[in-house]
Amino acid sequence: MLTSACCASWWPSNMSIAILDINDSNLQLWDGSAHLQSPGYALLDGRQYQFGNAARSAARLRPRDINTRYWWQLSTEPLQPALGPARHTGDLVHAQLQELHRAAGQPGEILLAVSGSMQRDQLALLLGITQQCSFSAVGLVNRSVALGSLYGGPGRLLHLEVQLHQAVITELAGRGNQIELLRTTPLPGCGLLQLQEKLVEIIATAFIRQTRFDPRRKAATEQLLYDALPDALRALGSNSETNLEVSGYRIRISRSELLPAGQRLFDSAPEILGALRPDDRILVDPVAALLPGLHEHLPQLEVLAADSVRLALEQHLDQLVQREQALSFVTSLPRLGGHSAATTQQPVTAPAAEPATAPPDPVPVPAQGPAPTHLLVDGRAQALASGGSALEPGCQIYRDASGWQLRGDTAAVQVNAAPYRAGQLLQRGDRIRIGNGSEAQLIEVTP
Repeated sequence: MLTSACCASWWPSNMSIAILDINDSNLQLWDGSAHLQSPGYALLDGRQYQFGNAARSAARLRPRDINTRYWWQLSTEPLQPALGPARHTGDLVHAQLQELHRAAGQPGEILLAVSGSMQRDQLALLLGITQQCSFSAVGLVNRSVALGSLYGGPGRLLHLEVQLHQAVITELAGRGNQIELLRTTPLPGCGLLQLQEKLVEIIATAFIRQTRFDPRRKAATEQLLYDALPDALRALGSNSETNLEVSGYRIRISRSELLPAGQRLFDSAPEILGALRPDDRILVDPVAALLPGLHEHLPQLEVLAADSVRLALEQHLDQLVQREQALSFVTSLPRLGGHSAATTQQPVTAPAAEPATAPPDPVPVPAQGPAPTHLLVDGRAQALASGGSALEPGCQIYRDASGWQLRGDTAAVQVNAAPYRAGQLLQRGDRIRIGNGSEAQLIEVTP
């Protein structure tokens, strides 16, 4: 059994528990109002290490001083090539955990959510590492199962996760009021780093063609190109073209030009997903949703909110916190808002527990009038896809049996100058604004 040192029984049960979501493309830690993000990059700076965004910003400038494989290849094997005083990847994981812990204000307890791609010996090593950290690990859960617990419905539930060095597809099963892990399948060569490399190659070729400037010739300008890539992809999420500038040189790049970058993922994913039924759902982390072409190849895609793991785990604390017993890897959880059910752990089943209290499902607000067919943005009409059309990263408009509505991160969304209400149905003529962004209008385009 995967074990960790048990926390003392006198620990106050009402003390705030921090949540750490471990996906090496973007580790996230929440503790109260604090929210930290730290991708799995380690930079050797003298005899010290920098992690996260600071290390990523130097990845093209100092490639020999960077390691991005330590979460993916977590082990106690000697580090090859060597990177400073770290003996193995476990030392780098320990150092990043300690840095995150300090930056978050040193919370006493942390609940860990990890990918199903982590092997059993890696999970055991991770728990051993946490015993040497300045916090107590009080729970260990499969992050895909946690995300799946937010969703109901009769169809299959799948989670596409893009890590730094691979993509992972996790299939979940709904059994009564439970969401359970069925299988986890890695997709080699489809990681965020490989996708970025292909995107940068296409964009650099466009720079040469349009300006005769090659940003990859110097490490400094290549780093600037990598740094500019996320904003360019966000712009292409709602526009067919965007400008991209590096070191005073500007190009115009289209979304269609970047489609080949994801071809390996587009070819590999359907082989794992199999034939999709209309009621199947594919959950995707926001970082993966930025990839041009993903929505078209996976029309049943639903983009998760950036804090979905936190939202789920805060409601499952009663099932997940294991202070007075050895930690087990939780691979089954009650659907939120459902009836009481036991939490299943792997390999040992814990006693049945009541599910966390969740608010009742929102009641849809009926829509009146004809249904829209297109979204008008900056004078351009974009056809709506019933499986989901992105408004912003993390927010989509989609259609179910009751009509068109929004899902994902809708906290900053206004419809007709009023805050969007969960379950509110949309109709032709509605005007949608997210934060201070541009306004979009739902329209009907007739043949």
